[in-house]
Amino acid sequence: MRPDGRTRLLGKVKGLPVRLHGISKRYGRRSPWILRGVDLAVGPGELVRIEGANGSGKSTLLRLIAGVEPPSAGRVEVTGRRAYVPERFPPALPFDAQTYLHHLGRIHGLSAAEAARRAGHWLDRFGIADRAGTPLSELSKGTCQKVAVAQALLAEADVLLLDEAWTGLDQAARATLDEAAAERAARGGRVLFVDHDPNRLAGLTTFAHAVRGGELRLVETAAEEGPLVRVEVEGELPEWLPGTPVRKPLEDGATLLEVRARHSDALLRLLLTGRRPAHIRSVRQEEAQ
Repeated sequence: MRPDGRTRLLGKVKGLPVRLHGISKRYGRRSPWILRGVDLAVGPGELVRIEGANGSGKSTLLRLIAGVEPPSAGRVEVTGRRAYVPERFPPALPFDAQTYLHHLGRIHGLSAAEAARRAGHWLDRFGIADRAGTPLSELSKGTCQKVAVAQALLAEADVLLLDEAWTGLDQAARATLDEAAAERAARGGRVLFVDHDPNRLAGLTTFAHAVRGGELRLVETAAEEGPLVRVEVEGELPEWLPGTPVRKPLEDGATLLEVRARHSDALLRLLLTGRRPAHIRSVRQEEAQ
């Protein structure tokens, strides 16, 4: 059950672009099950944390969603493009950083010019533009990790999968990845991540699930508790908004949005930076009754 009492069972959710139907996984017929009968549904704008002990199956779950591995049983449904940052990035590839990112951009369907532009953007944003022409095999582990993250972010994918992607990054790069993950979700992307830091993206995560004994269990959070933020906004609004705010039409044609405070940053970001930016008249926070 969701914290607000609404079910997250697969059969009760419609139109979600990421769905796992009874997924099970093991490596070999006599091997133990790593995952068993996992159901999951992830909707637009959700920022989902996957947690669990080492070896519990977190990375396996992300690989199944990424399409890197097939399930032993069950079905994975993903709508849209996927981008994946694996737990371990193979640096021994015959590319320099710029060429590798450009190549991945082309694989994601970008034009040559757009792939080059985005590659340059992320190299610069991660502070490694001066390493653009350096072969991957000659880069430090930290710089390689920045390239690994950049290849996923430049895709602007519908589904972003981050498997301990912050590991090996410096503090500035971790902050950049935090911001990028939140931006992707705020724009309607579906972000699933694994990280050792229990405070990673705290306050922005919409759901957390734990892998235990091969099962995936919803972690009860304060997602639907805490103060309400009320936003008065003018303009046409997208069908989906972060936090699924309550919408109340006002007499002058504007809309009052009510959302829990933990979702308010993502909501305001989308309203201000979406394809059709809205005019925000006021923002106020009130304690929940």
